[in-house]
Amino acid sequence: MIYMNYFYIGIDDTDSPDGMCTTFLASTILNEFRDNGIEIIGHPRLIRLNPFARFKTRGNGGVSFKLGMDQNIALAKEIVLKYVSELSMFDCDNTNPGVVFYQGQITEEMIDYAFKAIYSIITIEEAEEFANHIGAEIHKFKKGRGIIGSIAAISCPLEDYTYELLAYRHPSRYGTKRNIDYDSVVKMDKETYPETFENIDGKYLAIEPKTPCPVLYGIRSNSPGVLEAARDIVIPNEEIADSCIFKTNQHTDMHIQNANSISELKQYSCYKIKGFVKDKPHIIEGGHMFFTLSDESGEIECGAYEPTKNFRKVVTKLRAGDEIELYGGIGEQNTFNIEKFQVIKLNEFIYRNPICECGKRMTSAGKGKGFKCKSCGNKIESDEKVPEKIERTLINGKFYETPVSARRHLSKPLIRMNLE
Repeated sequence: MIYMNYFYIGIDDTDSPDGMCTTFLASTILNEFRDNGIEIIGHPRLIRLNPFARFKTRGNGGVSFKLGMDQNIALAKEIVLKYVSELSMFDCDNTNPGVVFYQGQITEEMIDYAFKAIYSIITIEEAEEFANHIGAEIHKFKKGRGIIGSIAAISCPLEDYTYELLAYRHPSRYGTKRNIDYDSVVKMDKETYPETFENIDGKYLAIEPKTPCPVLYGIRSNSPGVLEAARDIVIPNEEIADSCIFKTNQHTDMHIQNANSISELKQYSCYKIKGFVKDKPHIIEGGHMFFTLSDESGEIECGAYEPTKNFRKVVTKLRAGDEIELYGGIGEQNTFNIEKFQVIKLNEFIYRNPICECGKRMTSAGKGKGFKCKSCGNKIESDEKVPEKIERTLINGKFYETPVSARRHLSKPLIRMNLE
């Protein structure tokens, strides 16, 4: 068997809440590559990391490129470092770019590292030690936290993947209201769905970011071919300066780990977990909804937050005793943030006092003393309540998910789950 060596480039942590996007920086670098005759292999990659990482970029994603060893590697490195130095948002305290260059094969321990970056927390020190171990060349800007995601972006395997076409604004439009023709997005969605997905949510344009970054819109798909057609349908009422298609782990549930019990769950990680609803979901000030999920090992508070909108109306239909499987993650407050859930088995019975022969509902005669009828005086010795079947609007086996407007980058939508 012949093993090929390649040259990999990883970049992360260049943006801030006030601007920039690492994908835009990557697209700019790729344009410079092309101008200098440097070609990458395949599409650039956008790898989303742990959504609950305490220190993360706005979208918590790193980018990577793969080059053949016949390319001008020295020039490629020079171009990357030049643009990271010039375009990163260094004024932001939490922007700490990192660039990683790696030559060789992607090893099993590198793949393990990538999953650790998606499943849990990696420190800068751990990332630097690992980079030295595999022989990678690192460049840290400020604290250099970006090396964590850069190594993961290089190493992450993509058995399941999607694509995203990102269109970028002219710099003169940065920070202004985006101007995309709504009807054209509706038309694009109608003609390309389900190959493209998460385009609109009612009047909400899901392809449009709500931050002052360079991105005008992003169209997500299962294959790159349909993105060209989708782009031709969408009408932007402002200039598109550039665009780029990324291969990505978005919408794959790559962040979700299987958990056998609630006691296994750890803070700042994401899981799917089965359990029983312990209490009726309740809403608090601010519109957030909570209930408790339990199993033999313990219990955990679960939340459907206000931004999930009508999803809370679904959650409120859960009852104590319902068996469900939740998908989501555990944040700073140790609450399980629900992304979607499947009903395993509904509790379709309620236990009530028996009905007397006279037709009236009986009341308790006291602990261990059975029931009595206030209407006719009849008594029964048994103190067991009677099960009565109730109508449920939720359906056994069915999945329910948060709306597009509240969905995480990594969450796999039901349209991609090949459900019957």
